[in-house]
Amino acid sequence: MRTIKFHKTDCGVDFLLNVLPSDEVRASYLTDETFNTDYFEIVFIKSASGSVTINQQNFTVKDNSIVFISPFQKRRWNLSEKGLAFTLLVFQEDFLNDFFADKLFTYRLLYFYQLEYSLLMEIDKNSIERYCDQLTEIKTELTTTKPDSVHIIRSLLYYLLQKLNRQYTQNHNLSIESTGNNYAFQFKKLLELHIKEKQRIKDYADLLNISRITLNKAVKAQFNVTANNILKQRLLFEIKNLLIHSNQSISEIAYFLNFSEPNHLMRFFKSQTGKTTREFLDDYQNGITT
Repeated sequence: MRTIKFHKTDCGVDFLLNVLPSDEVRASYLTDETFNTDYFEIVFIKSASGSVTINQQNFTVKDNSIVFISPFQKRRWNLSEKGLAFTLLVFQEDFLNDFFADKLFTYRLLYFYQLEYSLLMEIDKNSIERYCDQLTEIKTELTTTKPDSVHIIRSLLYYLLQKLNRQYTQNHNLSIESTGNNYAFQFKKLLELHIKEKQRIKDYADLLNISRITLNKAVKAQFNVTANNILKQRLLFEIKNLLIHSNQSISEIAYFLNFSEPNHLMRFFKSQTGKTTREFLDDYQNGITT
């Protein structure tokens, strides 16, 4: 599978950030190839028809919508070329966390690393126009830099990402971060780092040096689901990803993910999906992604 890597541009500032119009990148969105990237993408769609498959979930792409994609998430676009118009905001995680002096910044944006709620958000035409105007301002500062460009970019980008986060959380009845509540976001980050070898809530509570009760309370308050639910969904995604995109057998996947035996993985998968791994793969190959 092809991985598209972030390339520094000829912008006037040395940022791992870019704003790209659809005319420059449309080829990757007009192919049925499954690929991933090593950076975050937010796709601001003014006009489009078709679909995109991300995290084994299929979304209908419409006018005035936004798609949020995290690094290394597999995606496959199926878009019509006619009338296609979008603007792409791309950046790397370390850049964003360093840029805002917050090592958990990307994990506070609830549309990233999201497994529970939709990765596509429909908005009104006026909102998409405003967002695209802000992206144009960022692009101008990137390409025609002045001594204060870094400050302008920081303020525009922070405003844009936080406004999106507010709208996303309102759409899904999620909580904006409370002062001092970092455990939920640290848990989210640790899952990305350790899901292959740690599948118990106690493991993550120990890493955070807190009790399971404290961790679950923080996660429930922040994400409106239990810590165990998030862990299971993240583990399920990892299994599905390996089933679809690797050549490993069930046994190999089970041992890779530290299940004591393949039957335990198969029971877990059936309990979470209602399907066997074989049924899931058959459905996926037949275009059934729900």
